[in-house]
Amino acid sequence: MSALTAIFTAPAAEAQTAPVKAKNVVLIHGAWADGSSWGEVIPLLQKAGLHATAVQNPLSSLADSNAAAKRALALQDGPTVLVGHSWGGTVVSDVGIDPKVSALVYVAARAPDADEDFVALSGKFPTGPVRAGIQTHDGYTLLSEQAFLKDFANGVEPTKAKVLFAEQGDTAASIFAGRTSAAAWHNKPSFYAVAKQDRTINPDLERFLAKRMNATTVEIDGGHLIMVSHARQVANLILQAAGVTVPGSKTAMKK
Repeated sequence: MSALTAIFTAPAAEAQTAPVKAKNVVLIHGAWADGSSWGEVIPLLQKAGLHATAVQNPLSSLADSNAAAKRALALQDGPTVLVGHSWGGTVVSDVGIDPKVSALVYVAARAPDADEDFVALSGKFPTGPVRAGIQTHDGYTLLSEQAFLKDFANGVEPTKAKVLFAEQGDTAASIFAGRTSAAAWHNKPSFYAVAKQDRTINPDLERFLAKRMNATTVEIDGGHLIMVSHARQVANLILQAAGVTVPGSKTAMKK
């Protein structure tokens, strides 16, 4: 079965209820990044009256990343939208079962099912060029400057991309094979932003994941770091997940 065929034959998630109005947003960054990758989105959320927290994801193991997210969730004082970018979507799927989490948002992100071999799943889709730039040292990985600027941060203003390259978090090679114990998207309202020009995660894999979870989906004409290059569109999707009305917003394909 081809990857494109799989998109249309994936099992749908259970029926979801509309998200309750949230007052908080917790943001989980992915591999080769840190909390500053949400720096363009956070002011837009704050302007809308939401309390935003960017977790400094340790990227040392799934257990460590889950623990950091859980600490942040424990500090929230009410319904909270949990947002993940890239590998951070793994954490969202695992810890999103927390009762405080009112909705899930995946931004060009992984969205594994419980105990799923995500490496095998992603292998059914063409590999992005970023992979060729992964450099491993003592069990941790970084992206080469060329791969980061050309492929990981494609579409980001060059000066900003160079800053993000300098800030990238070294990422344990082992985390990519880590398996979740839960898949919160089966039971929580879910939203997905597909990056149409993604060179890190195949856009068709992103579409497959969004369809599988029956997510409210928006397609954004940008690269993997759409929360930097298209912050307003990403923020609007998060606001929708929080039950905040966004005047004039064209929040894409529904289900």
